[in-house]
Amino acid sequence: MELRQVGTIAGKEFWDRLRNRWVLAVALVFTVFALVIAYFGGAQQGAVGFRSIGVTIASLVSLVIYLIPLIALVLGFDAIVGERERGSLDLLLSMPITRFELLLGKYLGLAAALAFSTIAGFGLVAVVLSAQLDLPALFHYFGFMASSVLLGMAFLSIAVMLSVFAADRTHASGLAIAAWFFFVLVFDLLLLGALVVTGGSYGGEIFPYLLLLNPADVFRILNIFTLDDVRTLYGLATVFPRTLAEPWLLGLVMLAWIVTPLAVATWRFRK
Repeated sequence: MELRQVGTIAGKEFWDRLRNRWVLAVALVFTVFALVIAYFGGAQQGAVGFRSIGVTIASLVSLVIYLIPLIALVLGFDAIVGERERGSLDLLLSMPITRFELLLGKYLGLAAALAFSTIAGFGLVAVVLSAQLDLPALFHYFGFMASSVLLGMAFLSIAVMLSVFAADRTHASGLAIAAWFFFVLVFDLLLLGALVVTGGSYGGEIFPYLLLLNPADVFRILNIFTLDDVRTLYGLATVFPRTLAEPWLLGLVMLAWIVTPLAVATWRFRK
């Protein structure tokens, strides 16, 4: 593998997103939503203004679970199939570059754009709130930012995999929307439905492990379980064992969600 080739493709993808203002737009969306949640998240309880880092992160987690997967899937669903439809894929492959280098370069460039916009958007909020946060609170907030980047990269990996398998952009966009609905909305409903139907007598032991099959749930647990004042509020203390909630372990699970779809995409793209 030629790293220079990968870097060239990745740089092109990143600067293309930077030139069309995509990165700026996403960063601005993150900043605005995060500031609104931080200062007005408790308005329903009659409290306006920053309350605590735990409540703020818990509210931001709910936003990120819906927003970042959608942005990542929209960003990557046509990474390969789009090139194929435009007729530029054969031209790219005629150059001294392998299919794996092309796929990896595209993913890394898109991932860099998504990570940059996420860090810039939420990082600006950290600067605004820094005067009201102590060192442990800043540590939790930066952990939230890092896990948000991992969540975006996981769903971007899924999007690139779908782009490799799809026959055209229409098919790819449909698969991306279906993936968003399944992981963000349907997956948890299916698990809860199974528990309700069985009265909790079946599946309770494997329920925590099933949550690891959804990167959105891994992200939620990674952020909520480390905050004592909101863990009980979410009910995770009685559902998810502490032995599975170690940050390093959940981080490895997120990395697996990044690597596995990319490996499948590489296998398919080489055929």
